[in-house]
Amino acid sequence: YQNYPNPFNPSTEIKFTIPERSLITLKVYDIIGREVLVLMNQEKDAGNYNVTFNGSNHANGVYFCRIFAGKYTSVIKMLLLK
Repeated sequence: YQNYPNPFNPSTEIKFTIPERSLITLKVYDIIGREVLVLMNQEKDAGNYNVTFNGSNHANGVYFCRIFAGKYTSVIKMLLLK
């Protein structure tokens, strides 16, 4: 799902659903593709999850959250405005 709120200051919720037990990796990247933060890197059971990205220590701008879950990959665009 898209993060909420977006734009955000200083934090936003990232929600996702997985259909089966999988290794879940959530990484945040800046606009030029540098990895900024790993929000999650662990195996999870099927279900709904919420993860918070706190941008307090990061600069204003566009960030991307990439979600890997088994064979599934998704990218969402997030905007941090302070």
